[in-house]
Amino acid sequence: MTGWLLILALLALGGVLSTLGDRLGSLVGKARLSLLGMRPRRTAVLITVLTGSLISAISLGLMLLVSERLRTGLFELDRLEQRLQTSRSQLSRSNSQLASSRLEVARAEQGKREAQTRFEQAQARASKLRQELAPLLAQRNKLELERSLLSQEVKGRDAEIRRTEAELAQVRRRISAGAQELKDLESNLIALRRGDVVLSSGQTLASAKVTLERPEQAKEVINALLQQANLNAFRRVLPGQPPDRQILLVPKNDISKLEGLLAKPGSWVVSILSAANVLRGERQVLAFPDLRPNRPVVKADEVLASTTIEGDLTALEPVSRRLNLLLAAAYARAQRQGTLVEGLQFDAASFKQLARELSERQPGQVAQLEALAINNASTADPIAVELRWLAAPSPAQSGPGPRRP
Repeated sequence: MTGWLLILALLALGGVLSTLGDRLGSLVGKARLSLLGMRPRRTAVLITVLTGSLISAISLGLMLLVSERLRTGLFELDRLEQRLQTSRSQLSRSNSQLASSRLEVARAEQGKREAQTRFEQAQARASKLRQELAPLLAQRNKLELERSLLSQEVKGRDAEIRRTEAELAQVRRRISAGAQELKDLESNLIALRRGDVVLSSGQTLASAKVTLERPEQAKEVINALLQQANLNAFRRVLPGQPPDRQILLVPKNDISKLEGLLAKPGSWVVSILSAANVLRGERQVLAFPDLRPNRPVVKADEVLASTTIEGDLTALEPVSRRLNLLLAAAYARAQRQGTLVEGLQFDAASFKQLARELSERQPGQVAQLEALAINNASTADPIAVELRWLAAPSPAQSGPGPRRP
């Protein structure tokens, strides 16, 4: 409706302007006006042309002013056509993409259906595997429990084996130490029998139990002990000669240390020991002091050593030798426990009687023997022992009293 009104308005405006232009041209022609040196007729034509141009310009301006579509079509038509072409291209691409997307969606739907199928199959397989694994898991738990119990048992056995090995190593060390001591004792006995060595290394030259009332008594006690040790050494090394000189050599530093230690409160056992083996006839004896606390080392009825005499050992001399070894082992045990006395006290008559009974026992009979302490003994006290035949057919007891061999 607006377009028709615009057309009617333009027609009316064109008629009015054309009438005015004609009238103006006629007036200019009648008045014979001249513009720019032109003839009146040409001036009238120019006025008419300008009036027509004005009519066109006013008409176009009015149309552009009133109609937005006309403005858009006149000034933006090329751009709109380009945008339309672009939109058509984009629409074509969008349609292609839409078709591709629809194809992908169809494929995705197909994949989803296949995945759902595989998922259902996997669920079924998993359910079946759970049913199959249930007894296996129970069996595994049972085996793990058995393994744990076995591990604990193995650990316990390993600990027991380690304890047994430690005890065995300790027993072996004791056996080795006893064997070495026995070897030393036998060597010393052999040397003494030959008459070559009269004082062995570590042999006690003098010993005394000391409990001082005053610290200044220490020097007096040590001097008396050194004199006794020198006298004993002289009699052993130079028998038959008058003990009229000092042959015992003890370092002064050791004596000073001994005085300081002996001055401390307590009950002590002081000994002067030979520093080396000494042969008969030597002119000097090296010695050193030894100080130990006086303490119990052996209890009454304590088994100091034991041995077994085989059934085929019946001769008197081998049996006596085995009894001597039993006494040596008992003495070595007493030394390890801290005794400072030389040798053991036992009844020689009972010793011979026991040896005779063992040699006269039935063939093949195994004899178990023990060496027992008769009474309690401290560090410097003599140790009396008796030899006992366990499960003997007749008693082998000691006689009226022990004596030193």
